[in-house]
Amino acid sequence: MSSIPAAITDIEELKDHPALSKLLSWRQSAMNAAKFDRDELSIQVDRAYIRDACSLLQSDFNFLSDVTCVDWAPSEPRFQVTYHLLSHKLKDRVRLQVMLPGDDPVVESIMPVWPAANFFEREIFDLFGVRFLGHPNMARIMMPEDWDGHPLRKDYPVEGYR
Repeated sequence: MSSIPAAITDIEELKDHPALSKLLSWRQSAMNAAKFDRDELSIQVDRAYIRDACSLLQSDFNFLSDVTCVDWAPSEPRFQVTYHLLSHKLKDRVRLQVMLPGDDPVVESIMPVWPAANFFEREIFDLFGVRFLGHPNMARIMMPEDWDGHPLRKDYPVEGYR
């Protein structure tokens, strides 16, 4: 059985990766952290720059495969929105992450960059209550319009509000 190499979290050691290199040369202060683990790169981007970071990477990472969310309550920042990008040209994947506080779970929509983000962002809004600024139709997609709360939040009651 082979051992799994330790994760690399030093941005200096990872700066040659195409996605991180491009982002660092654009605005180093927009990257909060990076981690290379099990041949996968995750880059934590400041929420103020996520749309710009996606626009910058779009020429190489041409496919948005998923946008998802995690509620880390009671930790702060509470929410983590994760964007999974694929590059057909480079045969590579990268994960962009944005951390959001529980009292202000708002981030820019990336629909102007990838229209495919439409339903992913609506699903995250519906189930977690994270709002995406600039989204043209920030409405529920799974739960009824009159549903109270966001059922994938950790503080949502198991049997719903009564």
